[in-house]
Amino acid sequence: MPRRIDLDQRREQLAEAVWSTIRRSGVGAVSVRTVAAEAGVAVGSLRHVFPTRAELLRFSAELMVRRATERVRATAPSGDASVDALALLRHLLPTQPDSRTELEVQLALIAEAPAVPALTAIRDQSVHQVRVLARHVVDSLAPELAPPRAEAEALRLAALTDGLALQLLAQPADAPVEWALDVLRDEIARLSALA
Repeated sequence: MPRRIDLDQRREQLAEAVWSTIRRSGVGAVSVRTVAAEAGVAVGSLRHVFPTRAELLRFSAELMVRRATERVRATAPSGDASVDALALLRHLLPTQPDSRTELEVQLALIAEAPAVPALTAIRDQSVHQVRVLARHVVDSLAPELAPPRAEAEALRLAALTDGLALQLLAQPADAPVEWALDVLRDEIARLSALA
């Protein structure tokens, strides 16, 4: 069992090296050599774990989605639908170093999807998960909405959240984020009023 844990840790270490490379130099700089150097491992060691660049990128994207999903799932409900909605949606915004890094990497990997088709399924899964979360929030705030209207509101909420995330990413990491949270609060209030 310890060998399995070491392999899992090595995979995560290499994925994090991919993320660092993408943030510093862009996805075009990701190669077996550059990632091995970033991780401080021999090229042969990296190739043993990830024989190809595509496999390395795929795992890096999957790990990013998994970590973001775990953070959302770890959000403890408070019993107040509006408070819970904001807590959940906040995870989709780059307001913390981890979530900012994940969004930067996600956008780079989305841009790489035409060259690495394995990334397309991960991109689609990520989009689907955001829409499922948005639908959950809509259903919790306005449970009486008919399914077609609830689905439309969920798509609107997902699009709003994606737009806010891009706007936050375009500003410096230390810039205020409260304005984006206020936009979400306004949207949550609007959805609550539909109930």
